[in-house]
Amino acid sequence: MASLQQSDEHVVFGLDIGTRNVMGTVGYMRDGKFVVIAQNVQTHSTRAMLDGQIHDIGKVGATIKVVKEHLEADTDIHLTDVCIAAAGRVLRTVKTSFEYEYPDSHEITDEDIYNLNSKAVEKAYADFLSDDSHDMKFYLVGYSVMHYYLDGYQIANLEGHNAGKVGVDLIATFLPDDCVDGLYKACERADLSVANLTLEPIAAMMVAIPDRYRMLNLALIDVGAGTSDICITDDGTITAYGMLPIAGDHITEAIAHHCLVDFNTADQIKIESSKENKVQYTDIMGLEKTITSKEIAKVIKPLVEDMAAKAAAQIKTLNGDRPVSAVFVVGGGGCVPGYTKAIAKYLELPEERVALRGEEVMKDIEFLNDGAIERNSLMVTPLGICISYYEECNNFIFVSFNGQQTKIYDNGRLAIVDAAMQAEFPNEDLFPKRGPELKYTVNGQERGARGEFGESAVITLNGKAADIHSKIRANDIIEVKGATAGRPGKASIENIPEFKTKFIVNVNGKNVEASRYATVNGNPETRFYDIKPGDDVRILDYDTAAQIAELMDIELTPNTVIIVNNEVAEPDTPVYENFKVEFKDQSEVVMEYYKDYPDAEEVEQEIEDEAKSEYDKLPEPDPEDVYDENAVQEPVKNVLARDLHILVNNDAVTLHGKSSYIFVDIFDAIDFDLSKPNGRMIVTTLNGSTPDYMEPINEGDKIEVYWQENK
Repeated sequence: MASLQQSDEHVVFGLDIGTRNVMGTVGYMRDGKFVVIAQNVQTHSTRAMLDGQIHDIGKVGATIKVVKEHLEADTDIHLTDVCIAAAGRVLRTVKTSFEYEYPDSHEITDEDIYNLNSKAVEKAYADFLSDDSHDMKFYLVGYSVMHYYLDGYQIANLEGHNAGKVGVDLIATFLPDDCVDGLYKACERADLSVANLTLEPIAAMMVAIPDRYRMLNLALIDVGAGTSDICITDDGTITAYGMLPIAGDHITEAIAHHCLVDFNTADQIKIESSKENKVQYTDIMGLEKTITSKEIAKVIKPLVEDMAAKAAAQIKTLNGDRPVSAVFVVGGGGCVPGYTKAIAKYLELPEERVALRGEEVMKDIEFLNDGAIERNSLMVTPLGICISYYEECNNFIFVSFNGQQTKIYDNGRLAIVDAAMQAEFPNEDLFPKRGPELKYTVNGQERGARGEFGESAVITLNGKAADIHSKIRANDIIEVKGATAGRPGKASIENIPEFKTKFIVNVNGKNVEASRYATVNGNPETRFYDIKPGDDVRILDYDTAAQIAELMDIELTPNTVIIVNNEVAEPDTPVYENFKVEFKDQSEVVMEYYKDYPDAEEVEQEIEDEAKSEYDKLPEPDPEDVYDENAVQEPVKNVLARDLHILVNNDAVTLHGKSSYIFVDIFDAIDFDLSKPNGRMIVTTLNGSTPDYMEPINEGDKIEVYWQENK
């Protein structure tokens, strides 16, 4: 049968990841009491942790996995989420105050209180970052509220009150980031997600010193294997935290040196000597030995005294350079003989005011497997870790996003992108943005050129460079400078596919490839033209005669005659695929025309005779007249010139100034713009037949000239 799921059973899984042992607890809260379903403890096979700091993540993760598997077998519940507590050699605390004034009278809710606490923690974090002189990166691991204020007056609980202004005093605690990351990674090795993180002294306080006792000036010392964690209470609240990197392992090391045994054997001797008068062991030489508990106490006494002296001094410092009223001790390291008496001595307290806390503080804790678990001081912190989940865990966390407090539902996998979405930061400002798209039309169809990408968003997390996938935790400070847009889209005529296609034209008897003809907003443009937004680009299926000449490196002069499909044309005459184009000198064209004229020699002779006859009729010039070469010369009149009357497109047209006329002359007399094509090609007829442009025309001829429509 498949195991039950942790989320369905609503159970909490707590892990006390100690320097020597890993203890796991599975249970649930019912009617104000915590019910323990199962517990399991495993000892590290090597010294994978020292002074509360993980040194070998893989080995610690393996130990956690063993604890998890035992608990899953005992409960038949598949465990996926875990609550843990942090300890460490370097602890920093910051006391801070924060006030918030509402615009109008406001009824305080749980969410308002959480919001107030989070803003105070955020302020403490900012103060810590500004004052921190260490190279190490620190992480906020917990906080404790000292006092709440309602309109300037101290109050125990803000919920339900109407307030204009609220305030809070609290202590925020910080540990090096590598301490916290090591815990998270070790849990990940065991396929566990961290649901809640607290401090070990906070967890111990949950069980050892209930709220009703915190009005007294008390100290709690959680003596583990690697660290001694200290917590101070007064006036109904926690007032200070501290840590010392000296605890049970230092005593174990002294026993190892004295008995000449390995560390694990020495630790076993330490544990057994607290229960038995004599302990047998085998040293590294293989010799069987026996040592009394009195001898052990004598060996460790200097270390116990040193531990107690340092703890007492730390308590006084945290308590304003004065002793507390009483001290509670929890944890395995506090069970060594003489420790509580030494604490009392150095704090100048009666011995009865320094005591180990165990079964007597577990009255509100129910054990389903009663009798199988020993209720001693080692149990306090593991149980507190589970209970702190209900006290501290919230489905929402708060982070600072660009200076604005943002509330996010905590799914255990939060990243900066989630905070950005919750803060309504524009999604497009997180990613590189393209520049504006260039939009235009080609032959009436819409086209576009996409803009270039700009720079990515600049993101920092707690002052360090990050990206949108960086994981975030409660009270993190996120700054995002939006991404920039890139350059606008660009395109030129030569980029247009239609323009790149070629077509064949016969030029002076040779087939050549010609490019397309482009216009922009009705004006001809070269292939280098940079298209602008809204341009109307036309890629025509022809070139002009002038462009064909440029393609062939033919210079057009006033004497150049352009002939397209055997008809005289203009430089802007369209030239389509398979058209025939010729470029000739004017004299060459005239010679070709008269060569083919039927009576060319007779006409030429007749013209010369008529010209001579007319010249002979002119009066003789006056001999006295002196020829002035600078005088303006009168144009020579064509004496053979005659008018020619014809019909063009049914309109009467008169041609002037010539003795004879050819078909092409009509274009000097009619309004027909060859530069603006209105169809595929020009249609011409002369008396119903298709003429050559050099064909003579006569009096009364009927001519038609028009554009043939595109099909």
